[in-house]
Amino acid sequence: QVQLVESGGGLVQAGGSLRLSCAPSTLIGRTNTMGWFRQAPGKEREFVAARTWSDGGTYYADSVKGRFTISRDNAKNTVYLQMNTLKPEDTAVYYCAAGPYPSTRESAYEYWGQGTQVTVSS
Repeated sequence: QVQLVESGGGLVQAGGSLRLSCAPSTLIGRTNTMGWFRQAPGKEREFVAARTWSDGGTYYADSVKGRFTISRDNAKNTVYLQMNTLKPEDTAVYYCAAGPYPSTRESAYEYWGQGTQVTVSS
């Protein structure tokens, strides 16, 4: 079964930074889009950012624009989420996802990681 493996979560103070990484655990062939979602306690999972391999297009939720950057390493087939100026409301489990096209909808993504916890203290 295909899995995406996330890493880089942890505890950070407000205003700090973290970088999340995501890579496929098995060779699946490159999906066109990799993205990040997050789920805070008691809330639904929401879109954070996505990036397409074909044209390098990037997409962000309004809540993270200007603070988060999604990037890729082609050689490693890995996507990163650089999170700066973190706020307590960014606290959530962050999930990596992969699919054929960029979308803010969960259903557009075929493969998911197990999630990594990000906690931002005030």
